[in-house]
Amino acid sequence: MGVQKTVIERLEYDEDAELVVAHVRPRSRARSRCGVCGRPCPGYDAGAGRRQWRALDLGTIRAVLEADAPRVTCREHGVVVAAVPWARHDAGHTYAFDETVAWLATQSSKSTVTALMRVAWRTVGSIITRVWADVEAGTDRLEGLTRLGIDEISYKRGHKYLVVVVDHDARRLVWAGPGRDKATVSGFFDLLGPERCARITHVSADGAEFIDAVVAAKCPNAVRVADPFHVVAWATDALDEVRRESWNDARKLARGEPKRGPGRPAAGAPPRPGSQRAAALKGARYALWKNPEDLTEGQAVKLAWVAATDPRLHRAYLLKEGLRLIFRMTHVEAAVALDRWVSWARRCQIPAFVKLAKSIVKHRARILAAIEHHLSNGLVESTNTKLRLITRMAFGFASPEPLIALALLSLGGHRPVLPGRK
Repeated sequence: MGVQKTVIERLEYDEDAELVVAHVRPRSRARSRCGVCGRPCPGYDAGAGRRQWRALDLGTIRAVLEADAPRVTCREHGVVVAAVPWARHDAGHTYAFDETVAWLATQSSKSTVTALMRVAWRTVGSIITRVWADVEAGTDRLEGLTRLGIDEISYKRGHKYLVVVVDHDARRLVWAGPGRDKATVSGFFDLLGPERCARITHVSADGAEFIDAVVAAKCPNAVRVADPFHVVAWATDALDEVRRESWNDARKLARGEPKRGPGRPAAGAPPRPGSQRAAALKGARYALWKNPEDLTEGQAVKLAWVAATDPRLHRAYLLKEGLRLIFRMTHVEAAVALDRWVSWARRCQIPAFVKLAKSIVKHRARILAAIEHHLSNGLVESTNTKLRLITRMAFGFASPEPLIALALLSLGGHRPVLPGRK
């Protein structure tokens, strides 16, 4: 039955319900203890009578434990149901059942867990939350943190977000909390405490103001690092804005051109350069986005066409590539190159990149810190990818707490172990 400190008095089998009922009682030294803190306490009354706890199936037969549920008087927690050695307080399942469900939830799909264990998915969420609470009570997951990565991820429609914190050294998820504001980030650092905050040496983030402001206040000695991927993404977004402007200009020119009927145009039909240009620019997106070494032959031809026909768009492309190449340089070389890039962007007469230059100047120290310390949010982005898969599994949980518990069990270095195999 997978129970300890328990006396099995007798077994009953209900053929109609295909159910085994094990009548049990705690051993004498495990009786009359507070269900919350586990301290020995004087008895109060017999409670609501006998109750049942779901146990692991015996093959294809369901099994439950049945026992008295008396109440005791605890000096700290008042009148509570007495603890039992086979299940957590206020739980309807045994320890072995909870551990098996938690292990399955971190290893398999939602349908597999619910079908194999014959429980509802919301019940799985409650079990995961209980198991993680026990793991958290027995470990200090915030000990020894020095280099952190912080990011946010959407977990539900309606602007529902989680703030995610990872440990760069242990390469694991250490904390997640619902929200996307300063209060959420402050909640993590308040949990960390002033002494541990003082030990933080590096924090990488995507440049979000609500993260930077809290990190600056809580960890003033930490080196704040801008994620290279997000910095290059800013340049890519600016480049795409310029591409859309060129496309819109071509579309505007095309509206003034004579329309053609269906079918192949006649031999003497007037050319339509605006329409042709708009169609070509629409297909140039990936040629402009990709790194030059990754271009296909067709994309290389498209990029050469952009260079020959649209100098402004090609200049925007070169600005994007110039910023990307800075992250491949040494720290000394990057400092000089970044200043030259900012000067170039300010003089390029492209509003999107003039605006970007201001952001680069604002985050200059953090960009150079990323190059000097070889730190990025790559681990956070990898964690977010796994979290998105967990989020799809967690659809149907009533609150974000079971999702967070499942994520920490799966990615926090505390994966559950099957009962009897520790």
